[in-house]
Amino acid sequence: MRHREVETDAEYLARMETGADWREEIEALADEEDVDAGWFAAMGAVRAAELWFYDQREKEYHAVEFDEPLEVAACVGNVSLLDGERFAHTHAVLSRENGQALAGHLNNARVFAGEVYLRSFAEPLERAHHDQTDLDLWLND
Repeated sequence: MRHREVETDAEYLARMETGADWREEIEALADEEDVDAGWFAAMGAVRAAELWFYDQREKEYHAVEFDEPLEVAACVGNVSLLDGERFAHTHAVLSRENGQALAGHLNNARVFAGEVYLRSFAEPLERAHHDQTDLDLWLND
């Protein structure tokens, strides 16, 4: 395992704008506060969502779209730099009215209501291509 110690330097709370894109709202918060690395948790509800599942054999994402109201039961992720831009790597558990859970990499979702907590790290984290997984993963060096 590769790892490094991180120092936190700030914490932020934000309310997402109704109708905005969920992940883009987190990236906008990071842009506004100049956060190049951090960890976040969020909750709320969305009107529609696109989740991605990464097929480890094919090494590609498969999208599943939901055009319905969903609760955001859990949402966690991190902020880092990808190709010089801030990127919010976002995973979520969404629930339907009947309690059925849907989960995966949250590519996009239309906010109904959302709240996010972001903890900023003092040093930036960068992502780069990892040949073994064919994913963009954190660099630790």
